[in-house]
Amino acid sequence: MRRKSLIISAGLAAAVLLALAGALTMGLLPAPWQVTGSVPPAVFVSTAAPAPATLADATTLADSTAASMTAPDSTGSTAPAVRAEAAPAPTLATAQATNLAQATASNPVQPPAQPAAVAASLPAAAPLPAPAHLTGKALALGEAQAAPVPGGGEAAAWSPGAPWNFKTFREAMRQSGRTTELPKQEFAELQARKLVAMQSIERYLKRRFGQADPGVLRAFRELPREYFHYDYQRRQAFASNSYEAAPKPWAIGYGSALSDYLGQAYMTQLSRPRHGDTVLEIGTGSGFQSSLLSRIVKDVYSVEIIKPLGTEVARIYKPLGLSNVRTRVGDGYYGWPEVQGGFDIIMVTCVARYVSPELLRQLKPEGRLIVPIGQPFKRGQVLYVFTKDKAGKVHSRKDMGVFFIPMTGKILQGKS
Repeated sequence: MRRKSLIISAGLAAAVLLALAGALTMGLLPAPWQVTGSVPPAVFVSTAAPAPATLADATTLADSTAASMTAPDSTGSTAPAVRAEAAPAPTLATAQATNLAQATASNPVQPPAQPAAVAASLPAAAPLPAPAHLTGKALALGEAQAAPVPGGGEAAAWSPGAPWNFKTFREAMRQSGRTTELPKQEFAELQARKLVAMQSIERYLKRRFGQADPGVLRAFRELPREYFHYDYQRRQAFASNSYEAAPKPWAIGYGSALSDYLGQAYMTQLSRPRHGDTVLEIGTGSGFQSSLLSRIVKDVYSVEIIKPLGTEVARIYKPLGLSNVRTRVGDGYYGWPEVQGGFDIIMVTCVARYVSPELLRQLKPEGRLIVPIGQPFKRGQVLYVFTKDKAGKVHSRKDMGVFFIPMTGKILQGKS
């Protein structure tokens, strides 16, 4: 009788677990990242990685990144996933997918009104002139903008290679139209944590590729990642969370995210950036990836489909002296066809159902297109590397399993 009761109890428990799993898949229950305030992580689970990795390693990485949205502090207790500097932690609503679709399809959400002092110092974005050969369809699906220049002729707060200190950080934030309440002592602690994070990045790249690209490491050392930790929807900084010991993605508002730094390092080295390259990024997000690439290549173009996010993030480059980054608000499906000669690298930082033929057309011979392929908000996404040979023939290979937020716009309408 006791054995029979145990079997029945086990059966009921299994049924409950299956029901919960089904509800989660159908969106009836919030996903773990929606409860804790983080986002679906860009989990890099090796399936065909350059360096060997066991299935156990891959499973552990996926589980720890997807499920552990809180990190232990120095005392061993858990701390919130996002620690804001002067306000409650930013979170994503349980209806994230719906909110993201609305924000990108009709842009009903407008940027919050800025304080008069800030608004006065930020000129409006100038429209990018439409070339004669650009079709009306492409223009209709994306409003092109030139990146606004804060403060008009005001000198940039910083330039790569110059000393980065607390005063410079605050001035760069001011010029970008954002505020920060980060204490000076915590800023100093972040600089110490950065050294540890750099060691983690170097070890990770060596394990995956056999060696770490010196150019990628230099770019990471130059860029102040704390400058990019900002929630644009809630208008609050959370720089104190940067250089975290357990890398994870962070919510930055409007359903978008700042990807974890190991994933960004991996995709950067995977794209094999060179000094003379012209790069297109689909999904500007926080602006960190495009800024990172700008320290290695000649020119970077970045497209963001979420209008309030793209408009705000366009202001962050000038204060850092990054003059070779150009942004626009539009549908990344169409790329940036005005750029003559196309792109050496196209990097898509959101999962697409398939590869846009427009992007393949804009890829130069011997170019590399890095894109996650899969279904939105589902496992089974795979990072693909597409290359084009000298004859113009496109080749592809699977690289590794990943998990990204979805690409929206034309791509969701299916192939035409």
